[in-house]
Amino acid sequence: MKLKNLKTKILGKNVFYFKEIDSTQNEIWRMIKNSGENGSLVIADIQISGKGTHGRVWHTDESNNIAFSFFLELNCNIQKLNGLTHDIAEIIIEIFKDKYGIELSIKEPNDIVANNKKIGGILTETKVLKEKVKFLVVGIGLNTSKKYFTDDLENIATSIKNEFDIDVDIYDFIGEFCNRFENEILKRMED
Repeated sequence: MKLKNLKTKILGKNVFYFKEIDSTQNEIWRMIKNSGENGSLVIADIQISGKGTHGRVWHTDESNNIAFSFFLELNCNIQKLNGLTHDIAEIIIEIFKDKYGIELSIKEPNDIVANNKKIGGILTETKVLKEKVKFLVVGIGLNTSKKYFTDDLENIATSIKNEFDIDVDIYDFIGEFCNRFENEILKRMED
């Protein structure tokens, strides 16, 4: 599978698609354990046990929503990643503004919101060896087309489709995210 308009050197060159998986984040950690290729990206339609922050579950139970994870082998000091989750959120917001003309906002530390309801979230994890970040693993879940929310979520969660009646091209979005994120991480490594 290829992402649209991908201009990266590493990120997203190897894409693995799953119709259904336990968690894209879990799959990336399995890839790292099995010496997967740097910059690999996993996309899923359905996640049975999607991971959110603080051990929460991220629900990806309908198709045409964004659920993906990737890893980069960095070998850098942890300080180079300060504020990274916020910067990832900024990239997501900028893409929606640039491509679709819609305004989203960030609810710290890692939520993307529209009209005070959660549209998505970011999970950033690292593996540190000898005080250096060996691997950076990022998972992103965005409700682009999700129509149905359980009773406990319907007042706090929503989707791009429900709020703005816009259809998001998932593979174009992920490709653009990879382009912008790789630029951001390369800048951080140079500083």
